[in-house]
Amino acid sequence: MSKLTLGAAFAAGYVVGAKAGRDRYEQIRAGAQKVAENPRVQAATDAAKEKAGEVASTVAETAKEKASEAVGSAKERAAETGPTIQAAP
Repeated sequence: MSKLTLGAAFAAGYVVGAKAGRDRYEQIRAGAQKVAENPRVQAATDAAKEKAGEVASTVAETAKEKASEAVGSAKERAAETGPTIQAAP
């Protein structure tokens, strides 16, 4: 197969595929929009957003507490062992 024939076949396939692809894309987009507009889907989305906010708050509070505990523990260990860095004379 010559390069010209191959190029022509590729171009024709691209044009036909692009047209079919756009039509299918529009079908999928319309279907997704229809699902997104469904009141049950919207209610589930709102519930998921609310739950995610609650979980994020809990995680942030737990992380804050654990970080505070870690700092306190590090301070205690440092106080027990005394200074490890000595000044140069």
